Amino acid sequence: MTTELSIFNLIAHASFLVQLVMLLLLVLSVLSWVVIRTKWVMVRDAKKAADYFERRFWSGIDLAELYGKIAAKKKRVTGLEAIFESGFREFAHLRKNQSVDPVVTVEGAQRAMRVVLNREVDDLENHLSFLATVGSISPYIGLFGTVWGIMNSFLALGSVQHASIGSVAPGIAEALIATAMGLFAAIPAVIAYNRFSNDIERLINRYDIFMEEFSTLLQRQAHIQA
Repeated sequence: MTTELSIFNLIAHASFLVQLVMLLLLVLSVLSWVVIRTKWVMVRDAKKAADYFERRFWSGIDLAELYGKIAAKKKRVTGLEAIFESGFREFAHLRKNQSVDPVVTVEGAQRAMRVVLNREVDDLENHLSFLATVGSISPYIGLFGTVWGIMNSFLALGSVQHASIGSVAPGIAEALIATAMGLFAAIPAVIAYNRFSNDIERLINRYDIFMEEFSTLLQRQAHIQA
């Protein structure tokens, strides 16, 4: 019997509770990989979009022209484009009122950008808590299955006249499979959580820096046209 077949055989003959633990860990592992794939695509696209927008923004293009191109898009804009669009829209709206103080105009644009920033942060951090949960509880779920399987193996010794390692080895082996599955589910989730948390934090800092730089430009325009 091959090693692969023996593992499946042990799983097939495991107690119902241990099988339930293994199934739960398998589901958590699959769901975590789905989240990992989704977050990887999201973060990758957010980085590319930020690079592309910053090149356009600092290329010397007229801000009103850039705003018009972004506002004309049919799909929902995200990232730096969304922050810029909301800030410039509010700035242009308040600037039409000549009685509004330039400082108030810039502050209004900053508030609008902050609202969009919070929405972007919420989107980026969505489902990260799931990865953290899988990474923290999976080893304990696997350990529970291990303890239960080992306990059943030793309890089974009471029903045999001659105890040997061969009589408890299958039960211990099936129990250890639960531990292995718990680690298999937890390790990728923890690695992905740490990686995405770092990438998202850097993106948020990048958004904050852009907001400060854009606010400075708006402040200059507001005082020039005041």
